Amino acid sequence: MINAKVYSKDNQEVEDIQLVEEVFSVGVKPEILHQAVRAHLAAIRSGTAQVKNRAAITGGGRKPWRQKGTGRARAGSGRSPLWRGGAITHGPQARDYSFKLNKKVRKLALKMALTSRLVEDKLKIVDDLEMSEIKTKNFVQIKNDLNLKKPLIVTGKRYNNLELSARNVQDAQVVTQDSINVYDILRHKELVLDKQAVNALQERLS
Repeated sequence: MINAKVYSKDNQEVEDIQLVEEVFSVGVKPEILHQAVRAHLAAIRSGTAQVKNRAAITGGGRKPWRQKGTGRARAGSGRSPLWRGGAITHGPQARDYSFKLNKKVRKLALKMALTSRLVEDKLKIVDDLEMSEIKTKNFVQIKNDLNLKKPLIVTGKRYNNLELSARNVQDAQVVTQDSINVYDILRHKELVLDKQAVNALQERLS
């Protein structure tokens, strides 16, 4: 077990918490983290760019002119890629860029990301992050008290006031523990977990 400090919202030590080594002390392999980040970015890529090929273009069913005798080049359709208003040859088609990442690999990558933040001393555990009102100024005060610059804040359950107070603060993101991912952890400078999130993650990943 790993002993870690728990802080209040005003950055005062309130208690200690035990972190499971199976979750917060695993060997970090960059290639696994890279796979997880690639899978996440590929999954959110839209892939909606598409042009019309000859099957999708309307019209062109009638031969423009007879095969011989006109002096013009033979043509079978008015929607040929050679013609204005015709189809596009070899253009982009809508596709799904996502690829499968094994469940065990995804789970391991998340453990590695949590471990890396703990090893780099960029993981902070807070006892409670609930806010009594929706006020950006109050959230900024909490952020400054905890010495955070670009934090990912993970809560055990959804706090509506906290999420709404943080949405206009640049470089700050609030998510619940069930929607946390490797990409978000690595792209933020600090990771902040509340006690509920720590317990839920340890139960889910152990």
